[in-house]
Amino acid sequence: MSEQKIDFKKTLDSYQAKRGVYRIIDVPPTQYLMVDGHGDPNTAQEYTDAISALYPVAYKLKFASKQQLGRDYVVMPLEALWWSDNMASFTSSRDKSKWDWTAMIMVPDWITPEMFDAAVAKVAAGDRPTSLDKVRLEILDEGRCVQTLHVGSFDDEAPVLEKMHHEFIPGEGLTMTGKHHEIYLSDFRKVEPAKLRTILRQPVA
Repeated sequence: MSEQKIDFKKTLDSYQAKRGVYRIIDVPPTQYLMVDGHGDPNTAQEYTDAISALYPVAYKLKFASKQQLGRDYVVMPLEALWWSDNMASFTSSRDKSKWDWTAMIMVPDWITPEMFDAAVAKVAAGDRPTSLDKVRLEILDEGRCVQTLHVGSFDDEAPVLEKMHHEFIPGEGLTMTGKHHEIYLSDFRKVEPAKLRTILRQPVA
């Protein structure tokens, strides 16, 4: 008899956040499907192609895990790392054309490189996504982070990040390290901008 389906959004502390609360957490090494790119996510075809490649592989891995290992889980939401040569482009100018990014979907630690290779091969055998060759399996070790929940449009994140970067983090005697991380708990294709729920995370030291 197979185990109950796991929803990591509910079981992992790193996916818990409250609006208006800045929390310091220790994020364990976490395994992701990843695709790198550059440019404004609203207009860059590269970003659309990345997402179109990540999800088919994620679902193939979910089905393989259930069938081969008897371990079923909910496919996790889209996440992304964002960075720029000028970090002010996140909080002041919001010039998204200058952003670099890594689009990601978390997968359980029991997913092996062999399972990943098999999943990619299965996706390739069908309607092959443009960016399939860019998908990789990698562990991200962020360690200590500050995170909070933002509710609303992505374009309204700046004041929340301003407070995180320039008030809370220095106030706790911490400095920013690593890349800005967003976890999209809402499907932006189906939820109106004012109701979007996004975890905003910043690694610190």
